Amino acid sequence: MPPDDGTDSKNKKIPGEAPDKAKAALTPAGAPAGAQAGDGLQASPAGQSFKRRGLFYVLRLGLIGVAAAAALILGGREIYNRINFVYAYDSRIDANLIIVSSRVAGWVTSLEVTEGNEISKGTVLASIDSRESKLRLSELGARLLGMDAEGERLAAERRFIDKQTTSLYSFELSQWEAAKVVVSSLAPQLQLAQREHQRAQKLFERKVFSRRQLDQADNAKQRIDRQHRIAAAELKAARAKLEEAEAERARLDVLDGDLNILKYRKAELMAKLEHQKLDLSDRTIKSPVNGVVDKTFVKVGEYVTPGQRLALVHDPSKIWIEANIKETEIRKLRIGQKVEVSIDAYPDTGFEGRVLSIGNATTSEFALLPSPNPSGNFTKITQRLPVRIAIDQRHGLLRPGMMVEIYIDVRNPDR
Repeated sequence: MPPDDGTDSKNKKIPGEAPDKAKAALTPAGAPAGAQAGDGLQASPAGQSFKRRGLFYVLRLGLIGVAAAAALILGGREIYNRINFVYAYDSRIDANLIIVSSRVAGWVTSLEVTEGNEISKGTVLASIDSRESKLRLSELGARLLGMDAEGERLAAERRFIDKQTTSLYSFELSQWEAAKVVVSSLAPQLQLAQREHQRAQKLFERKVFSRRQLDQADNAKQRIDRQHRIAAAELKAARAKLEEAEAERARLDVLDGDLNILKYRKAELMAKLEHQKLDLSDRTIKSPVNGVVDKTFVKVGEYVTPGQRLALVHDPSKIWIEANIKETEIRKLRIGQKVEVSIDAYPDTGFEGRVLSIGNATTSEFALLPSPNPSGNFTKITQRLPVRIAIDQRHGLLRPGMMVEIYIDVRNPDR
């Protein structure tokens, strides 16, 4: 048995064993991992696990702190915005989208614009076949010329008859006046002749006048009586001719009536002519506004009917924002309040607007299918009122239908 020299047999160097294993055996269990750098010894698995747990704990605390700070900032910002702003995330840019339609029927012969073209007021958008309309217009024009010629003929005939009957009437009137003078001059002569005849008759009965003198008185009376009757007949004939001349003058009234009828017919024809001119002009479809063409709905060669839409246009300079605001927040709004606008298409560009108008009825009142409550089952839903916000166009960036977010500043309700 070998002698005991006070050294543990476990610590003795065994021939053939590696020196590193001996060094590792000399390192106490649980020694710091950093000791291996100073003395060249490797760390144990327990030390490495402790180090990893400490690093993970520090990172977790850091992430929790960052998340808490972010939540605090975002929550504070949200509370601030809810107090000082009325906001809506589902607003849209709106404009007067004008549907250009046809007032007449026909085939589209030309389409002068395409989608996206800039147009000005009066620009020709499309043309509809106008051949039949032009022929109808020519026909009405010819009828109008014929009616003018008929009017001129009637006017000339009236002037001729007026002159003719005027001279004839004047002549017959003079003949009638002359006959009246003759009759009036023969009347006293007839009376004198009758008295002379009566006196001669009495003197003849008294044997004072002879038969010859009586015959002379009787002959004078008959001659004057015959002349008087002839003059009376001539007066009557002159009166008849005068009345005939007056009847000829009545033809002027007939011609005046014909001229009046012709005038009314001409007015009716003029109305038809203007209507046909309007029909012809309606076959050239023009833009009612300055703006752009949003969409076209027809192609060349298609047959269109009255009221059929041909194109959709709008004026880019006249735009606004339509926002639906909750009824619980509408009391905070005033006309003219400042609005911060964020356009989804341009998130890095800021826009500003102002409240232009506040709706007088909720959007549900304009629904096509209203929801009454006949059954008594009721679920209260916060209604919304339309609010129009004025916004200025900027280089044509804003277009109808774009989604926007609005923040209405309500910190000063009197503004």
